[in-house]
Amino acid sequence: MLIRAFILAAIALWFALLSPAQAEPRTQDALAEFVMPPFSLGDPINEKGVYSLLNSGGAEAGYVFETGPLAPLPGFSGGVINMLVVLDLEGTFLDVRLLDHNEPIFVSGLGEAPFHKFFEQYPGLSISSSIVVGTPYGDGGDSSSLVYLDGVTKATASVRIAHESVMGAALAVAREKMQGISTAPPARPDPDHDEVLTWQGLVDQGLATHKVLTNAEIDAAFAGTTWADDDPVARDYPDEAYLDLWIIDLGPRSIARAALSPSGFEELQSFLKISNTDEPLLVIESGRHGLVTEDFVRNTAPDLLSAEQDGLPVALRDADLLVDLAPDAPEGVAMILRTDRRLGFDPSRPWTLNIRATREHGIFRPETGSVTLAAEHSTDARFFLREEPPKPTPPWLDALRNRQPDMIVLAAALTLLTLTLLWRMNPLANLRRFTPVRLVILACVTGFVGWWGQGQLSIVTPLATLRTTLEGGSFSYLLYDPFSLLIWAFVIVGFVLWGRGFFCGWLCPFGALQEFTHHLGRLFRLPQITPSAIWDARLKWLKYLVLAGLVGVTLFAPDHLDKAAEVEPFKTAITTFFVREWYYVAYAALWLLSGMVLFKGFCRYVCPLGAVMAIGGLLRGRDWIARRDDCGSPCQLCRVKCNYGAIKKSGEIAYDECFQCLDCVTIHNDASQCVPLVLAARRKDRDAPSTKQMEPAE
Repeated sequence: MLIRAFILAAIALWFALLSPAQAEPRTQDALAEFVMPPFSLGDPINEKGVYSLLNSGGAEAGYVFETGPLAPLPGFSGGVINMLVVLDLEGTFLDVRLLDHNEPIFVSGLGEAPFHKFFEQYPGLSISSSIVVGTPYGDGGDSSSLVYLDGVTKATASVRIAHESVMGAALAVAREKMQGISTAPPARPDPDHDEVLTWQGLVDQGLATHKVLTNAEIDAAFAGTTWADDDPVARDYPDEAYLDLWIIDLGPRSIARAALSPSGFEELQSFLKISNTDEPLLVIESGRHGLVTEDFVRNTAPDLLSAEQDGLPVALRDADLLVDLAPDAPEGVAMILRTDRRLGFDPSRPWTLNIRATREHGIFRPETGSVTLAAEHSTDARFFLREEPPKPTPPWLDALRNRQPDMIVLAAALTLLTLTLLWRMNPLANLRRFTPVRLVILACVTGFVGWWGQGQLSIVTPLATLRTTLEGGSFSYLLYDPFSLLIWAFVIVGFVLWGRGFFCGWLCPFGALQEFTHHLGRLFRLPQITPSAIWDARLKWLKYLVLAGLVGVTLFAPDHLDKAAEVEPFKTAITTFFVREWYYVAYAALWLLSGMVLFKGFCRYVCPLGAVMAIGGLLRGRDWIARRDDCGSPCQLCRVKCNYGAIKKSGEIAYDECFQCLDCVTIHNDASQCVPLVLAARRKDRDAPSTKQMEPAE
C-alpha cells in the first residue's frame, strides 16, 4: 500500500504542474501593440500575415510579420517558435521579438529572459548579411564577412532553430516584396581587369550614359501646372538644351582612366584606397539645369540629384573631389558622387539617377514646384567581380564543430563501452570489484554525458519525431543537438544487441543518480521497500499508461506537451542542475530520495522514455544472458537477487525489464555463488575415487 500511495502522489504532483499554454495567433490589433512609435501597423498586404509598417506621416516604411506562417520550423517540443519581425524598406531589422514557443529549456529551465535577450541582437543588422549563431571557427576572424550572434548556453540548438526561422521568414518577405534587396554581397570593380578605352569608346559601348532634355521637353513636363509659364528662357529657346547630362561609373580603373586626366585618375585612386567600399559616379552637366543649387554644401548629399536601384533608394554623397577630365570629355560642370556598396548598391546592375527640376511661381513668397527627370545607367558586368556569398555552414555542422571535442570523447567512450559489453561482458562481470567499477562508469555518465554534455535523452524527442512524422515536417531539428543524436545512434544499436538495458542500465544520467541513492540507502542501512511480485508486475504497466497519455497530448493538445513532459525529472536534475522553481526541484528530489528505499522506482514504474525503450527493445536479436537448465528449477538465486524483477520463476529473462546491471551474469559465472555450479562441485568431490594407497604386503 505504501508504494502505491507513493506512486499516486508522484503522479498527482506531475499533473499539478500542468498549466495551459498560450498559442493563439495574434490579431492585427494584438500585433499593433508590439510596434513601437513613431511607427505603427498598417494594413495586411498578403494572406500570410505580412503587414505594412507606417511611419509617423502614414507612409510605408517597411514590413511587419510573424515567422510562424512563413517559416514554420519545429522546435524541440515539436511546436513552432514564433517571432515578430519588423523590417524597414532596405531590409534592415528594426525589431525582432519572441511571441510564442514551447521550448522546454526556456519554459521552465533557464527561464524566458535569455531567449528574449537573444533577439535583441538583430536590430541594425541587414538580411543581406550572412548571420550565423555561434563564434568564428578556424580562420573566420574579424575579417570574415559573417555576422555572429551570441547563442544561449545550454540552449544553442533552440536558438539556432529560432534564427533559421527569423532569416527564412525575412528572406521570404524580401523575395516577394523587396526584390531589389540583394541577399548576396554586391559586385565590386575588378582590380585585375585592364583594357584600353577612350572617351569615344565609353560612348560607343554605352559605358557613358547621355541624357539630353530640351527646353520644349521641360515645358511639356510642367504643362498644365501652376508653373507652366514660369520659365521664359525655355519658352523663347525651345530647341536649346535644358539638361545635357553625362553619367559614368568611375569604379572600374579602365573607365576612370578614359574619363579623367592622368592627374585626376591618380587622385581618384588615392581616394579609393581610403574609401575602398565606395563606388565613384561621375556626372557632367552642360545644360541650363546644373547639378546643385546655390545652397549646396560640399561633401553632403546633392540637393537636386538622387538615385534608386530596383525601386529602393541609393544613398548618394558628394566625394568632394575636384579632378580634371580627359581632354576629349565634354565640357560642363563635373561632380564625382559616391555611394557605399555595403548599403546594397550593385554597380553591375542597372540603376537610375533622378534629377529634380524646379520652378518658382510668384514674387513674394513664391511657390516652388518640381518634376523628376530620370536617366538610367548600367555598366557592363565584365568590369566587376561578383564574389560568391560566404555560405554559412549548415547549422548542424556548426553545432558539430562547436561540440567537436565532446563528440570525440563521447564517440570513443561509447565505442569502448559497446565493445566491452559485446565481447568482454563476462570478464567485466567477473571482476572481484565489479560494483565499484560500474559505479565509476555511471559517475562518468552523470558528469560528462549529463551535466557537462547535456546529453540526457528525453521522451520529448520521440514525441516531437512522432508529431513531425504525422505533420509531414522536416526532421532537421534533430541535427541541432549532435551530442544527443550520437547517443541515440548507439542506443538504437543497443536495441538490437541487448534491448533497453544498454541505455537504461549504462547511459541514462538520471538512472545513474537513482542507483547512487540506492547505494547510499544501503550504506545508511535504511529499510528497503520491495513490492510483491503481483504489485511489481502491476506497477510496471504504469509507465506504458504515462507514455500513452503523452502520446495523446502530442496528438490532441500539443501546446501542453512541454508541461506534460515534466513527468520526467530529467530537466531539473540534469539540464538545469536543480536551479528551477521549488516544486520542480521537490518533484525530482522526491524520486531520487525514494531510490534510497525503493530501488530505481521512477525508472521501473513511471519513466515514459523507459517504456519507449522497452518497446524498442523488441528489436533485440538474441538472448545475450546465458542460462542453465537448472535456472528457475530448482535454482531461484538470480531471480531473488535481481532488483529489477526482470527474471521470471522459470529462470527466463524478461528483457523488456532488464537494465543490464550484470548482477545475474556475475552470479552465473561464479562457482561459489551459482547454485548449479556449487552442487556440481559437491557431486564431483563426493564421487572422486579415494587417493589413499594401500601399503604392499610383506
